[in-house]
Amino acid sequence: MFRTMRRFRQQITEEECETILREEPRGVLSMYGEDGYPYAIPINFIYDGRKIYFHCAKEGHKIDALKKDNRVSFCVYDKGYLKEGKVGLNINSVVIFGKIRFIDDRETVIRETRALGMKYLPEDLVEKDVKKYAETGRLQILELTIDHMTGKLVNES
Repeated sequence: MFRTMRRFRQQITEEECETILREEPRGVLSMYGEDGYPYAIPINFIYDGRKIYFHCAKEGHKIDALKKDNRVSFCVYDKGYLKEGKVGLNINSVVIFGKIRFIDDRETVIRETRALGMKYLPEDLVEKDVKKYAETGRLQILELTIDHMTGKLVNES
């Protein structure tokens, strides 16, 4: 169902993909938008070793699009690096295809909100955010189940 990578020599390992997913702060979530247009947004996330979690408002363009079609693509890339004596930045990227599920279970919403907070906020603000958004039901957690994942190293030159 999913294509194999054409430039297989540039493919990175699953372990390298998972490192990028654990360490990088944001990616681009793409979905089927309105009137046949793709809809892609930069978004914070957390990877738990199996699934990817996002938080967002309970309504809006993204929510409407996902209710119509839960299939998505998610791309994350690292900061890149230069090789001595070479031109162009070397960038590792991960592309994921999968399906989004809306999480409504209160305990899971609280747990994943806390995990997202620990990645992005100073520790003393995490519980404040959990109480303000997750415990009050003002936050939507989205869970991405990975159907296919590939990673690639590309030189920009």
